[in-house]
Amino acid sequence: MLIERVVNNNVVFSRDAEGQEIIVSGRGISFNKKVGLEIDPDRVEKIFVTKDFENDSRMEAILKEIPIDYFEISNSIISFAEESLNKKLHESIYLSLSDHIYTTVSRFKEGLCLKNPMLWDIKRFYPEEFKVGKEALAIIYKKLAISLPIDEAGFISLHLVNASMDEDLETVYELTNLMQEISNIVKYHFQMDFDMESIYYHRFVTHLKFFALRLTTNKKAAANNESELLEIIKCKYINAYACVEKISEYLQNNYHYTVSDDEKLYLTIHIERLIYKTELD
Repeated sequence: MLIERVVNNNVVFSRDAEGQEIIVSGRGISFNKKVGLEIDPDRVEKIFVTKDFENDSRMEAILKEIPIDYFEISNSIISFAEESLNKKLHESIYLSLSDHIYTTVSRFKEGLCLKNPMLWDIKRFYPEEFKVGKEALAIIYKKLAISLPIDEAGFISLHLVNASMDEDLETVYELTNLMQEISNIVKYHFQMDFDMESIYYHRFVTHLKFFALRLTTNKKAAANNESELLEIIKCKYINAYACVEKISEYLQNNYHYTVSDDEKLYLTIHIERLIYKTELD
């Protein structure tokens, strides 16, 4: 690989074997190097394909501003996340997470700490990502000797959710807020608290996550024409279906979203199962 453009001592632009523009990073990768010279493969720590990023000018500005330590921290967090979550995260997280951690630490050094208003919901809806978020705080402390508040584990969790769902961060915030609203309707309808560690709550949240994602991205589920089964379920699980009708009304009034019969069916089944198992316990 040849250097095409030098960003700083730690980042250069080059091209891969297929001719795609790439960003190559590594500590001291361009030290005493000029455009046209070979990149030392022993110094390469990470390679990004630039087409994976939407805003080239913002991307280069981030690469210029952020010290290499923050990319190394992000790399450690992302490697841990991919192993723990057993999923590949979108390449864009390397820049977005590095940028986030850098600005957070900069604010922290100035005595500014942002409260995370969604922390409780993040713990509930994304427990595995939140575990990684807490480990991320340990990685940051080990590298920088800075102890960030637990709120930051929540913010990092949302970056992981964003990178695994391939949605923008604004959509992830909307999604989490919507899940919280629906969950509250269920909670207050049945006047019941749920065991967030139970497998039934986890299954309910998983279904809720995909349902809410369809709503926030305006994607309807494929229709299965389960109207006859819905009529049976309505009679069998009267209270759970009444709760679903409340959810449907709320979504129609606040989001102009019409819940389909198929969606009502599966929501009713998941809510009934959650309530039944909670009452048993």
